Amino acid sequence: MAEQKITHAMVATNLAEILERVLDKGIVIAGDIKIQIADIDLLTIKIRLLIASVDKAMEMGINWWQQDSYLSLKAKRAGLEEENKQLKKRLERNQELKKRAERAAPIELSPRTQS
Repeated sequence: MAEQKITHAMVATNLAEILERVLDKGIVIAGDIKIQIADIDLLTIKIRLLIASVDKAMEMGINWWQQDSYLSLKAKRAGLEEENKQLKKRLERNQELKKRAERAAPIELSPRTQS
């Protein structure tokens, strides 16, 4: 029974080392799924999977999570600020159009006289 605990500890250590190496160096898994009937492509799915640490991913120039508003408060704020600017422009435009409409006095036609 003592041998099983030692073996288990060694396996866990090896697994931890393997995981550390994979995260440090990174690993890419790629594959394509293609569905064809009579040499006509009906569906093509390209699968790309990168497993790496955040530091390694940033070294490679991968930082999509920093621009994702669901994962980054900074990105969410930037998105809200941009939306706010657009809404302010639309409001100013609407106010300008309203002022123009108010300035344009309606043309009153004189009523016809009956004979």
